[in-house]
Amino acid sequence: MADHRWTRAVDLRTHENNSRHRTRDIDRERLIVRRGQPFSIALQCSDTLPPKHQLQLVVHLGKGDQFELKVQQDRGNGQVWWFNHQVVQDEILLTLQSPADAVIGQYYLAILIISPDGRTVEKTNSIHFHLLFNPWCKDDVVYLSDDSLLQEYVMNEDGIIYVGSWDHISDVHWNYGQFEDRVMDICFQILNNSNEFLKNPQMDIERRSDPVYVSRIISAMINSNDDRGVLTGRWQGPYSDGVTPTRWAGSVPILRWWSKDGAKAVKYGQCWVFAAVACTVLRCLGVPTRVITNFNSAHDVDGNLSIDSLNFHCWVESWMRRDDLPKGNDGWQVLDPTPQELSDGKFCCGPCPVTAIKEGNLAAKYDAPFIFAEVNADIISWIVKRNGQRQKIRVDDQSIGRNISTKSVYGDQREDVTLHYKYPEGSEEEREVYRKAGRSITHATNDKGEPKLMLQIKHAKPVFGTDFDVIIEVKNEGGADVCADLVVLAKTITYTSVHQGMCKREAFSIRVPAHQVRKEVVRLHYDDYVSCVSEHRLIGIKAFLEFRGEEMPIMSTANIPLSTPQLSVQVPGKVFVNEQVSATICFTNPLPVPLKGGVFTVSGLLPPTEIHEVAPGQKVCVKLPLVPRRTGVKKLLVDFDSDMLKDVKGVATVIGHGGAAPNWCATTEPFSLKESQ
Repeated sequence: MADHRWTRAVDLRTHENNSRHRTRDIDRERLIVRRGQPFSIALQCSDTLPPKHQLQLVVHLGKGDQFELKVQQDRGNGQVWWFNHQVVQDEILLTLQSPADAVIGQYYLAILIISPDGRTVEKTNSIHFHLLFNPWCKDDVVYLSDDSLLQEYVMNEDGIIYVGSWDHISDVHWNYGQFEDRVMDICFQILNNSNEFLKNPQMDIERRSDPVYVSRIISAMINSNDDRGVLTGRWQGPYSDGVTPTRWAGSVPILRWWSKDGAKAVKYGQCWVFAAVACTVLRCLGVPTRVITNFNSAHDVDGNLSIDSLNFHCWVESWMRRDDLPKGNDGWQVLDPTPQELSDGKFCCGPCPVTAIKEGNLAAKYDAPFIFAEVNADIISWIVKRNGQRQKIRVDDQSIGRNISTKSVYGDQREDVTLHYKYPEGSEEEREVYRKAGRSITHATNDKGEPKLMLQIKHAKPVFGTDFDVIIEVKNEGGADVCADLVVLAKTITYTSVHQGMCKREAFSIRVPAHQVRKEVVRLHYDDYVSCVSEHRLIGIKAFLEFRGEEMPIMSTANIPLSTPQLSVQVPGKVFVNEQVSATICFTNPLPVPLKGGVFTVSGLLPPTEIHEVAPGQKVCVKLPLVPRRTGVKKLLVDFDSDMLKDVKGVATVIGHGGAAPNWCATTEPFSLKESQ
């Protein structure tokens, strides 16, 4: 090559490109673009190119020259990398565009000056950029036409995840943080630690053009069951060698911890944590994604669409076209990163079209039978007799898959998407789907004749720390009085319905007159449940009614969530970027005992603010100085922990305004927490 260099400097025009490609929040220094959309680079030249010399561009992907693609100088059919250039005085403006099905990842660009005899007389190859999926591009398989949906499912860094029970739904605020510092790099680090990449890097990278393949890898890599995945699951305590799953409030600390610790799994996650971290990674890579909660979710362990346990369960849906499936399977796809069952030999689930679940097309890839059972299976109730024999006492085909929920696009309210997954109960369409899925419809009937007894459990919305009543109603719809034995069991349970301990057992011998209702009250005291309640604060109630002369008892169940008071979080006045503001956080102890070792943390940041003791009924307030680092809307998530009460949450919406201070300051978190004054 000649000693003379025509190219003096390269301007990646990062501000302009990243703004147009909606990646400015990821990084304002590095070039990050989306596939199928043009971006521009400026070359500053020492003088004009000699006659008949030409520019040639080559993009490289992977280590070294593993993947090399020449960039042609005409657009062609749009399925290739192409560029054009324009000379303006001493500057050459290059416009490049990748195909809409390009491999996502980190590229570097080589710019060559070729002499008339074909020699390379100058080469500039220090230009690096990242390429992501592009849901704004019509030719990309993740294209989503509604901009309000894109704003929520790609750009929104804050969300709400629904937990609890179908009749007492609670919400958990979560910071996805997909545009936080280093998160994008960690997302590619996750892909590079998959078994597929470690086994055959070239084949794996070549397949990263396909969001079906990428999302399936992510589903496997968020859990650590059989790979170098991000999270280890644990569904019962103790959690002393890690973090209690309910303690997490965002994905970013988990991802950074995993990355910093050399791809060693973070302890511990449960379903909503797995789903939330997957949502962060997929949104960061450009795949529209949302977290879904299925209440009364089934776990079909033997493939017969019948179960004997239930819980709420979270997964994600990602939006994409399914060119690998017949027409009609595009749109939302179920992905479940919680490790439950093996899929093609690894712990992952999906992507499976939501429409396939609704229509009962169980042959659709991937894992349609398992997901179908989660929203459609039967609950089978058994009683174990004194001789050890099990007797089936009830089959419930109506309760599984209720109030399937996600956060609304239009605010912080809940959107019910149950009808996306299943037709209305009892409809002709439902019967046809069940027939197609190979499942019969069974409805409980009473063919015993008189007497007709109905059993119902009623309760208020109790607060953790209080005593409360559970009311058992026995209704006699028959024409004769009935004598019966009523047994009520109260147990503490996890959200997966695992029993933690017995709170109370009471038995009654009752007489129910014809056409009347008999009520029995079971009072649960704080001391009954505090010693064995799980971090989910759930009480499971089972009532058994056995009336004389009948072999089959009647059973009713209810799960009672014990609520905790929310923290009051207030940020007064107008908030400006890089200017300190004080947040006031208040908390009242609801327990009949003092709380010791209380700690407030904001958005998972350290150092915490500690308080020594909070007496029963006492209200405490602390002020925490904060420095917002970004303009725009952010959720300020606050957590309170103590010896007897943990994971009390609070949230406030903060709008960071620009002003005299710069609009951007490099930081590892959206807020910085300083020592309390």
